[in-house]
Amino acid sequence: MDRKIGEYYIDGFTIEYSIVGQGQPVLVFHGGHSNCQEEFGYEALVENGFSAITPSRAGYGATSPEIGSSLSTACYYYAKLLDHLDIENAHIVAISAGGPTGIHFAAHFPGHTRSLVLQSAVTKQWLTPKDIEYKAANVLFHPKTEKYTWKLLSSFSNTFPNFMFKQMLPSFSKLSYKEAKDKMGENDVEAIRKMNNRQRSGYGFEIDLQQINELSVRDLHAVSCPTLIMHSKHDRSVSLDHAYFAKENIPRAELQLLDAWGHLIWLGESGGETDRILIAFLKRGRVC
Repeated sequence: MDRKIGEYYIDGFTIEYSIVGQGQPVLVFHGGHSNCQEEFGYEALVENGFSAITPSRAGYGATSPEIGSSLSTACYYYAKLLDHLDIENAHIVAISAGGPTGIHFAAHFPGHTRSLVLQSAVTKQWLTPKDIEYKAANVLFHPKTEKYTWKLLSSFSNTFPNFMFKQMLPSFSKLSYKEAKDKMGENDVEAIRKMNNRQRSGYGFEIDLQQINELSVRDLHAVSCPTLIMHSKHDRSVSLDHAYFAKENIPRAELQLLDAWGHLIWLGESGGETDRILIAFLKRGRVC
């Protein structure tokens, strides 16, 4: 898959971005610990005539952390990126911890937004200082330590891919390994290994944990475009409550519950269904 990597310089800041495919533009707000090199779901977009534009969100990749001083500021600069690329509007796909960005963008930049798709997305308060996961993340994925965490994870994944998949499964899925195995695809272990090799946190995940608290129910109410919510029934990383909350508060939202084995809804035997649902929604061609 050909991927063009670029950098947009504005107001002394840098926004790193990638472009994959040609056709109707889809602006992808990747999940946590990711960047513009993300791969999940892109093949289906390219094969169906879409162009995926993915900025490394604030603090990820080469994108300046400073644009993430607030959710509002970050979305302002993502809109400027579309202007720079001469793109009037785009479908928005927001994934996991990128959910607040996608919601805020759709709510406050309706002229730039054709539709909104939330995939395994955070839509309300998520990890808090009271949570064990929050405390662990502040240590493992702190900007000063995250490179060592990912170096260790990638090393173990490359050497013991099946073992690492089993160790990581409980963070992604509510299913037991035996239950998840029945839903897995033959390439899932390899996909997780590759994911662990391309992921980094930078300052991005720290910014994500702050920006999530800036998202309000008013933002969800203000989303006026057609919205598709896609979430696995077995997701442990981002609970199903987030999908129901979005369905309840976004006026024109439809909810698709998936039987994927966990948070990574592009993997497993149901991955093809995930792609089909997304493409069918985008091809409806409805404009906000």
